[in-house]
Amino acid sequence: MLSLFDLSLKLNGFPIKKAKAELESIVNLSTEEHAKFIQDKKREIVDFHLQNNSFYQELVGNKTNIKWEDLPILNKQNLQKPLVERLSKGYTLKNVYLNKTSGSSGTPFVFAKDKYSHALTWASNIMRFGWFNIDFNHSYQARFYGIPMDFIGYQKERFKDFLSRRFRFPVFDLSDEVLEKFLGKFKTKKFDYINGYTSSIVLFAKFLEKRNIILREICPTLKACFVTSEMLFESDKILLEKQFGIPIINEYGASELDLIAFENTKGEWQINAETLFVEILDENNQILPYGKEGRIVITSLFNKANPFIRYDIGDIGILDEKSTPQKPILKKLVGRTNDIAILPSGKKSPGLTFYYVTKSIIEDDGNVKEFIIKQTKLDSFEIEYVSENELTAEQIHKIKEAIALYLEPNLSFIFTRKNVLERTNRGKLKQFKSYL
Repeated sequence: MLSLFDLSLKLNGFPIKKAKAELESIVNLSTEEHAKFIQDKKREIVDFHLQNNSFYQELVGNKTNIKWEDLPILNKQNLQKPLVERLSKGYTLKNVYLNKTSGSSGTPFVFAKDKYSHALTWASNIMRFGWFNIDFNHSYQARFYGIPMDFIGYQKERFKDFLSRRFRFPVFDLSDEVLEKFLGKFKTKKFDYINGYTSSIVLFAKFLEKRNIILREICPTLKACFVTSEMLFESDKILLEKQFGIPIINEYGASELDLIAFENTKGEWQINAETLFVEILDENNQILPYGKEGRIVITSLFNKANPFIRYDIGDIGILDEKSTPQKPILKKLVGRTNDIAILPSGKKSPGLTFYYVTKSIIEDDGNVKEFIIKQTKLDSFEIEYVSENELTAEQIHKIKEAIALYLEPNLSFIFTRKNVLERTNRGKLKQFKSYL
């Protein structure tokens, strides 16, 4: 008998039972069988879109017998055209799963998944959360996410929350008064796990630290916390483990694809090799070996409605040297390709380097709750922060010294204290942004 969550998927046309069965069969393949499965699925999905998708046909051109490594790299700009122009034959706006990306990359677009492909996405989620004894049909989720503010969108999300056994904590206002109310819910509700945006959950942990509260002591049913959508720094992970008293699991995903990587029970960031094929490419689109840093390029092996073949997601990362085709491990997620700081010397540095260096100083005394860094000119940066008190001249001097040491000297900084930081319309906090 299907439980409420599985039943809601089935009623919406997503064949979850079939998807779970196929996913299980993929997971149980031998090494040789899995290698053949990947090669077959890559060929099948390319052939399907070349025969049924005019958008992809145009992208590839008139080449025949094209090798995998010579297929074009699909980027977000390619996808910024009306969805009806990108759908495969047999698919319409009425018989697919529709959604749009958050736009945190600066390049939002609408996408589609065929219903079986989306069911596989849910089967993948269910399996990975199950590694930590979380069952979507029965476990109760404390959800730190944004929510649409229009009436229909708001009610729709609340209904989905009900079906999915979720209680939502909207993240647009994270003042102490609001966090106090959040805490009150943890005292009265039997949550099994926390899931949501990293920055919001970290802010809640800092609030608990200030009050010397361990969350699991007031909500003993909690088993785990899953953070997503934003970078999780090691220092923040340590803080979360301390203040929540439960395992902290890091996930990396994209709404247009699937869960891309999910921390397993051994603490490895395991790549999804069941529904996706992940490559790391250099600036010339050459495939890099394990251990080398490059652009993360992903193929959705099952989505027939809308091609995501060799899709440059806009992130930079490294696959671990111990990876295998059946079990790739994401060693490091460096940041987004559009978050690169270009400095007066010509040096290029991931914007998160600024954030990381600044973070090590700015949060020492617990005064600063959150901050973001914006590059406005080659040599000019703005740091906006939320804190109880203004940063001292000594703190500002230390930040400038550290950045001069780790990046380069003679950079200009403006520090602005704010009551609240700007988030995307989904509630994500973009930690570094270049306006160059």
